[in-house]
Amino acid sequence: MNPMKFIHKYRTRIFPQLAFVILLAAFVNLSAAPAYPPEIPDTTVETYKTVDGIDLRAWIMTPQNHRTEKPVPVIVFFFGGGWVSGTPRQFEQQSKYLAARGMVAIMVDYRVKSRHGVIAKECVTDAKSAIRWVRKNAARLGVDPDRIMAAGGSAGGHLAAACATLPLYDDPDEDADVSSKPNALVLFNPVLVLAPIPEMPEFPAERIARLERRFGGNPESFSPYHNLDSPSPPTLVFHGTADKTVPYSTVVAFHEKMTSLGNRCELVAYKGAGHGFFNYGKRNNSFFIDTVNKMDAFLVSLGYLEGVPEYTYLK
Repeated sequence: MNPMKFIHKYRTRIFPQLAFVILLAAFVNLSAAPAYPPEIPDTTVETYKTVDGIDLRAWIMTPQNHRTEKPVPVIVFFFGGGWVSGTPRQFEQQSKYLAARGMVAIMVDYRVKSRHGVIAKECVTDAKSAIRWVRKNAARLGVDPDRIMAAGGSAGGHLAAACATLPLYDDPDEDADVSSKPNALVLFNPVLVLAPIPEMPEFPAERIARLERRFGGNPESFSPYHNLDSPSPPTLVFHGTADKTVPYSTVVAFHEKMTSLGNRCELVAYKGAGHGFFNYGKRNNSFFIDTVNKMDAFLVSLGYLEGVPEYTYLK
């Protein structure tokens, strides 16, 4: 079903959550076993990079009647999975919403340890390649090269932030004149601190050694917090206060440093929520709905979206 037909059929500012969940479930077969590479309905699939014989794909979801001569903002989603696993389908529902609102939404693949045997450094390089590919192909894709938003959850949130902050790890075979830095960020329980900082207890030596092995280098060079500068892209962060995988204190430290440098950074805390709280299908979608609403408002504030949604997700 086309997302815009869905909107026109059920256009309303008041849309009961239960009905929304039932109708949205029609878009995705929740009982199907995960497949890789995934088949994502209503997308065009392109290869953004080929490395070591591996085609890395981008699943592109566009607004209805999208015209390339009228460029629109674009959001690039990076899935989570500890740089080890995961699927681009993680942000399928957020992509459908944003395409229906008028943005191009792109879900990208990148190399991970379980499928490709790579260290996390290669994940960062692939993420930067994806942003650069979008900007280089902006005219053909019908997107604004100056309104590219990177987004992701957990390790995917790290990759989005890494594109915005890390000066290293671009692919040396690509055109460095085309920037791999996004213009804005939306981060879902992201990994932002990968080395000791004064505001937090000292990292145990074994943790530093483990991160060095996982990333293939000095963890500080992969840590968005340690590479923050001004100006940095405006950023929205969602995080659960009970997250045991990525401590809430790390995003607080990131938020404080961002604002101290004069950058815009909004941190939305979800009391008692754990890791992955925002994903579609969890807790009757209450957190999913709330994060989508707040993401929409953030995009409106940046001028990436206009007005109010033709329908809204409600608590």
